[in-house]
Amino acid sequence: MQVLVTGGAGYIGSVIVEELVRAGHTPVVYDALAKGHLKALAPEIPFVRGEVADADRLRTALLEYQIEAVIHMAGLIEVGLSVTNPDRFFETNVGGTISVLRAMIDVGVRKLVFSSTAALYGDPEQLPIAEDAPTQPTNPYGQSKLMAEQMMRWVAPAHGLTCTALRYFNAAGATERNGEMHDPETHLIPLVLKAAAEKRAIPIFGTDYPTADGTTVRDYVHVVDLAQAHLRALSREEPGLRIYNVGNGNGYSVRQVIEAAREVTGAELPIEEQPRRAGDQVATVASSERIRRELGWEPQHADLRDILGSAWRWMQSHPKGYEEA
Repeated sequence: MQVLVTGGAGYIGSVIVEELVRAGHTPVVYDALAKGHLKALAPEIPFVRGEVADADRLRTALLEYQIEAVIHMAGLIEVGLSVTNPDRFFETNVGGTISVLRAMIDVGVRKLVFSSTAALYGDPEQLPIAEDAPTQPTNPYGQSKLMAEQMMRWVAPAHGLTCTALRYFNAAGATERNGEMHDPETHLIPLVLKAAAEKRAIPIFGTDYPTADGTTVRDYVHVVDLAQAHLRALSREEPGLRIYNVGNGNGYSVRQVIEAAREVTGAELPIEEQPRRAGDQVATVASSERIRRELGWEPQHADLRDILGSAWRWMQSHPKGYEEA
């Protein structure tokens, strides 16, 4: 299958491209390289540089490469930045999705897999979180993804589109080729591992949450398992929108992640306690029963230490990220 991956030079997108190639598909990457890295892609991968807001360029790429499905990854993800710059998030995450849908409809591409997020659940009433749990985002990032899903719920049946929204919990880990490197970095696992590499303290933002140890709790899914969920979603044929959580179903607190990182790296990792950050959720743990039952997805790398270990190996082999790739 010919698959256009918007944001395919980013962290998760580049691993999806790896898995598409391994499965015999032909990926084409569409990326503005605002956050992505061209060196994350093998030289033979077709690449189109462009903004998702540019529907004309999207249409041209869809036609030129005879695209049969789109995996839409491009977007802004930093929760803290969304609180201070909500307009940018709605413009990019909602407006960009409108542009992708418009281009697909215009040229007759009927299958979309959408990068969504568990952030749209807000602080859930119970754990694990199922797909029918109330959506009550605590930050504009989560709200922007929810708005995009709500659009697809109407647009998909009106135009005969098969849309699959994958609500990611916390992607982590690495392959031999690709790992996590954002600027600025806001995700816990790469921040903890960077602190271990630099032999310095790691800040904890909030130690008074209503959890077992006072720190926030998250469900971590290996980036390869997450990529495999996208490949499973490509097999769907029914028109309309279907939503799936993608997580392991295990919750780990910030303190537990730091302790696991100490075991993996051998670093002391002293802690600096800091105030809470605006927009952070207390706890998010997935119920992934639906995607397991309907699409046959099963995580193959569920152990937290395995996830941390793969990220640590990538960081050690890429001390300057993609600069020396």
